[in-house]
Amino acid sequence: MFGQSKPVVFERYGKRRSSWRLPRWLVLLLLGIAVGAGGVVFVQERYLPPRLTADASTQLRSAFEQADAERQRLQRELGETGKQLATALADKKRQDAELAAPHAAAQRLRDDMAAVIAALPPDPRGGAVEVRAGRFAAQAGALAYDVVLTRERDATTPLAGVMQLSVAGASARGVESSVTLKPVDVSIGSHEIVRGSLPLPDGFKPRQATVQVLDRAGGKPLGMRVMLVR
Repeated sequence: MFGQSKPVVFERYGKRRSSWRLPRWLVLLLLGIAVGAGGVVFVQERYLPPRLTADASTQLRSAFEQADAERQRLQRELGETGKQLATALADKKRQDAELAAPHAAAQRLRDDMAAVIAALPPDPRGGAVEVRAGRFAAQAGALAYDVVLTRERDATTPLAGVMQLSVAGASARGVESSVTLKPVDVSIGSHEIVRGSLPLPDGFKPRQATVQVLDRAGGKPLGMRVMLVR
């Protein structure tokens, strides 16, 4: 009961403080987080555009949705326009193919005509313009004619002039006479076929026709030939 007593320690400042402290690495981590957050806030406030409010964000989203809807509409219209363009191009290609056949046929006819004209007998009189062939017939008081005129093969510029027909035959009283018909304007390239009809005096019966090609009415003769009226 009265054994050896233990010494009593007197603490002047009260209860002894705990010796536990935060780790240094944690302090540095927290400090870095705080500095980084502060830096982000500073940059946002100082250099970046102001943050949008809720209303502004709603308006921006609505504007974006409208713009996206307009973009989709324009894209659909572009697709439809592309289809229409493709259809138009296909139609044009088909029409070109359809037109190519008549053009080719017309070219063949021109080539055939040139070959036939080249095979005609030459004009005995020659001249700047040759009267290569002609057909004349009296029909219902008029003289129907088909006359083939040619120039040099390499003639590229058409030659303007007139064709004057003088017809010899019998008048209504049976007297031999001749009449000069109205001149016909012509434009002659390498060749020209002049076709038409001219009125004759009443009762006149043509027998032969003289074809004259002049540079103008009453002007310089370029070619001449006499042919029978069938």
